[in-house]
Amino acid sequence: MDSFVKYPKVAQLKSTAALRARYAELGLSLPIDDQCLSATAGSPLAAEIDVGGFQVANRWCIQPMEGWDANRGGNPTAHTLRRWRRFGLSGAKLIWGGEAAAVRPSGRANPHQILATETNRSGLSDLLAALQAAHREKTGSLDGLLVGLQLTHSGRFSKPNDHRRPEPRIAYHHPLLDPLAGIAPDDPSVVWTDEELDELIDDFVSSARLAYEVGFQLVDIKACHGYLLHEFLSARHRPGPFGGDLAGRSRLLMKIVRQVRAAVPQLRVGVRISVFDIVPYCNQGEGAQPMAFDTLLPYELGFGTDQDKPLEYDLSEPRKLIGQLVDAGVAAINLSCGCPYYNPHIVRPAIFPPSDGYPPPEDPLASVWRQIDVVRQCKSVAGHVPLVGSGYSYLQDYLPHVAQAVVRSGWVDLVGLGRMVLSYPELPHDVLTAGTLNRKRVCRTFSDCTTAPRHGMVSGCFPLDDYYKQLPDAEQLIQIKLSRRNL
Repeated sequence: MDSFVKYPKVAQLKSTAALRARYAELGLSLPIDDQCLSATAGSPLAAEIDVGGFQVANRWCIQPMEGWDANRGGNPTAHTLRRWRRFGLSGAKLIWGGEAAAVRPSGRANPHQILATETNRSGLSDLLAALQAAHREKTGSLDGLLVGLQLTHSGRFSKPNDHRRPEPRIAYHHPLLDPLAGIAPDDPSVVWTDEELDELIDDFVSSARLAYEVGFQLVDIKACHGYLLHEFLSARHRPGPFGGDLAGRSRLLMKIVRQVRAAVPQLRVGVRISVFDIVPYCNQGEGAQPMAFDTLLPYELGFGTDQDKPLEYDLSEPRKLIGQLVDAGVAAINLSCGCPYYNPHIVRPAIFPPSDGYPPPEDPLASVWRQIDVVRQCKSVAGHVPLVGSGYSYLQDYLPHVAQAVVRSGWVDLVGLGRMVLSYPELPHDVLTAGTLNRKRVCRTFSDCTTAPRHGMVSGCFPLDDYYKQLPDAEQLIQIKLSRRNL
């Protein structure tokens, strides 16, 4: 595994001064506090914030992650319920979505993803109840807690029946991505028709209504990470009302947002978007390289991508989209980037890649900075609507030091945690109550939580969580990693 390491590990940086020095070596600057502050010591992360008329009691947010441990019917298992209980124990007061829930069975990214359909009404209720009970146990009440559910269709990454068999439905043909899913460039059957999209909008509305009836206070309309609504944002060559200019490419997302708000006006609507993208990458032996794009210039296959230099971003359209979402009345916007399937290093910074990934082509600290900085650049167009930031887990021991500094500096409103919560869900609570971390539980981004589900196993923190260490999957995961190390 260490053969992948070409950059200093965060754990080797023994102080905030060392972290600042490393960023200086990279030519980057990031607000970093020297002390991890508790609420009583004045942490900015303890401040309330208005989200759609609800006073969220602190600035920690639990990000939605794709689950791989529901049963084949889309209902939660004991693994799923345990994970949601741990979300509740976190002490974070905004649960953005728990995990991605598909609005129809064929839209699942894996056969064990939960469903936001009537068949799973009781399951969704059980998940919410488990989270709330754990939160009340940890903090004494549900005051200031806002819990959402993320709604999704996985689009070209749909694998509803077998994790090894793609069943893609796409917005348009993508010359670099189609071959990865075995899509013929002239196959029209996998491309959504406009009529089918009208039915899909109805599915999102039905799932949102179900979420509200179960007791969720917010739904996230997922438009990130290469999934369907994100892909539509780059559908420049799609004919008809759902492609072409930005108004057309964002039409599907905006119609869903507006129709959900009209159908369930009491329900807050959030949107998580990949605010920029770059060219897909692939593993070339010992190094990662972008797929060849010379013949595709100007590059019109990404959203927030510089068309002339597609390894760089251009926020002009994403900023316009954020303005549209604000005008449509969304309660909050959650910013991420890229896609974990084709350029994971920008969206999920890690020193150790997953089994289907590649060694990072840059210091992951640079990837962290980029995500934080683009949120800063988008703040001015969001107005009163809070922005949630992503990509913080790789900061590891220094996550709170950066999180409180960027909130104080006005770069972001709420700090989102994903992978970190799998190993150390109580991090927000520990920071706010004691101003300390348990270093033994801090996520070190080994990427096992990605490698395991890529091979059909449940997703969890196998290195640091004893619950997963004892599962039969743990030995299988070890063998997969050993075989990869010997390649």
